[in-house]
Amino acid sequence: MERVYMRFPGGKKKALTLSYDDGVKQDARLINIMQKNGLKGTFNINSGLYPQEQTGSVRMTENQVRELYTDSGMEVAIHGLTHTFLSQITESHCCYQVIKDRENLEKLFRKVIRGMAYPNNAYNDKVVACLKSAGIAYARTTISSESFKIPTDWLRLEPTCHHKNSRLMELAKKFVEEDVIKESWLFYLWGHSYEFDDNNNWNVIEEFAEYTGNRNDIWYATNIEIYEYVEAYRSLVSSVDGTMITNPTAYTVYIEIAGKIYTVKSGETLNIECLVS
Repeated sequence: MERVYMRFPGGKKKALTLSYDDGVKQDARLINIMQKNGLKGTFNINSGLYPQEQTGSVRMTENQVRELYTDSGMEVAIHGLTHTFLSQITESHCCYQVIKDRENLEKLFRKVIRGMAYPNNAYNDKVVACLKSAGIAYARTTISSESFKIPTDWLRLEPTCHHKNSRLMELAKKFVEEDVIKESWLFYLWGHSYEFDDNNNWNVIEEFAEYTGNRNDIWYATNIEIYEYVEAYRSLVSSVDGTMITNPTAYTVYIEIAGKIYTVKSGETLNIECLVS
């Protein structure tokens, strides 16, 4: 049997996504940079911490949050209602922090929200169980893998790196310049946009975005788009002898067999022997 490799939409071998936390005013500048360079990502919001009016808070009001992210092309995900340490509170309070944040954001944006970033990177088995019961599909940690591997444990998702990582551009150059032979690659960048103001280093994300963005060989997607696509690929069903592949999902999935790209449309079955003979 020929080896089958997942490829991203369009047959691309690489995907890039960003994840930024807290719903702060600097997200507007970051989104502008991302849109200019064709990047996409996810913004994780604490819906219980909106300032009531314009004050010195770096956080945005509810109206500002709605105006900025709506129709931006970005995903909104939860970050815990009040950014508390979820691993240090009771199970019921943990579930409340997750479910209430999700409910608030779904009402605000009129969209089903299934993504999350752990506030304070505080999680354990109890927290993960709460997320599962709350219908959360993925949750990002702050543990940098410095790799491009596709996640296998979506509720303990490890990003590639934070934007302050000293190897950021080294990793970016490897990601862009090296050819992918086998498994597809994912570059997952995370951070807080207010850090660019605090450290006076917007040039870091500008350089990264200009270097990695607007390329034809990279799929730029939000966190949930990547999750749903990868899970669609993992839901493909093969015959016992491996000669046929069926796609039971609603997505068109791209695969590579013997150096050639094939599409498996929703409900379609491919006969691999016919393809490679």
